[in-house]
Amino acid sequence: MVSMEAPTAPEWQVDVWLNTPAPLELSQFRGRVVLLHAFQMLCPGYVSHAVPQAERVHREYAELGVSVVGLHTVFEHHAAMTPVALEAFLHEYRVTHPVGADVAVAGTPVPETMNRCGMRGTPTLVLIDRAGKLRLHEFERMDDLRLGMMLGRLLAEGLQAGGATQEAGSRLVISRSDGTGVSSWPAG
Repeated sequence: MVSMEAPTAPEWQVDVWLNTPAPLELSQFRGRVVLLHAFQMLCPGYVSHAVPQAERVHREYAELGVSVVGLHTVFEHHAAMTPVALEAFLHEYRVTHPVGADVAVAGTPVPETMNRCGMRGTPTLVLIDRAGKLRLHEFERMDDLRLGMMLGRLLAEGLQAGGATQEAGSRLVISRSDGTGVSSWPAG
């Protein structure tokens, strides 16, 4: 039986960061699960589904070890989707997690990170595990239940401490530091 290890997620290339006091690098998130959602603010699928989904994950799972990062990957309508317009969009839609603007590449409409990650369009959702490995790359809309299941699996992998405990080798329990939001399921 051949075992394939997940590839290391490529570092994102960002011109401008919003909703964060300093630029972010993927390496800063080692030890956390990262939900990277790539979008264009004029994408109907992003506005109707991915914005609310990413914000829910950001608000509900940050204390459990999930970091949400948005990547504005403009590959069409470049003149309309400037950093100033993006800042207004994030304010209007109450997006509070960090968002970076993907680096434009001269001579092509496809920005750098979008190209490096092989993204076909928006919305695209990427899950990166605690070790920085690329575990899911999903183009278009992702169902909330499927995303929750995937996040639960990644959170459970190799958890030693920080809100998760193994009880008698039979159940994994994850809770926030204030004791709310407890989840448990059979381990292993």
